Amino acid sequence: MFGMGWSEMVLVGIVALIVIGPKDLPNVFRAMGQFTGKARAMAREFSRAMEAAADESGVRDITKSIQAAANPAKFGLDRLKDQALAPMKPGGETEKLAAEQAANKAKIDGMLAQKAEEAAAKRATAAEKAADAEIIAETAPAKPAAKAPAKPRKAAAPKAAPKTEAKAAKAPAAKAASPKPAKPRAPRKTAPKGDV
Repeated sequence: MFGMGWSEMVLVGIVALIVIGPKDLPNVFRAMGQFTGKARAMAREFSRAMEAAADESGVRDITKSIQAAANPAKFGLDRLKDQALAPMKPGGETEKLAAEQAANKAKIDGMLAQKAEEAAAKRATAAEKAADAEIIAETAPAKPAAKAPAKPRKAAAPKAAPKTEAKAAKAPAAKAASPKPAKPRAPRKTAPKGDV
């Protein structure tokens, strides 16, 4: 009843028998039965009133939709399972996609074969032109080779001055051309005066 087992009810009955007494105990149980009956009737009436209010406000429809969402078969997981098992079913969407992919692959292969034939034809015509050019080159009379233009001679250099004059001329010119910058001196480090 209120979360009580048989052992607890027997204990309550023994205590009631001792406290109330055997003479008034049936009247107490009758009053308790009537009280619980009235409480149950009130609870039923309350629940019916709540259900009627829920029907009027549309809460029952919301409850049905929530229960449908909680049920995976009604929520659409059965559709997901059907899609997962679609490759096993003949005529499924997977087979349609596979057929489209095969048709596209055949078109691409055909286009590649056509381009390969065109490239081979271009190479064949290029080879024929090269062969024709070789035949023409073999049958044409040989032209005399043109002489390469003569290289111009360098002008004769004037004779060098004696060595002593050349050294004397180079020395002042070299010093004037590249003067060396003076190195700045670093300041001297001196020991601090005082405690050493």
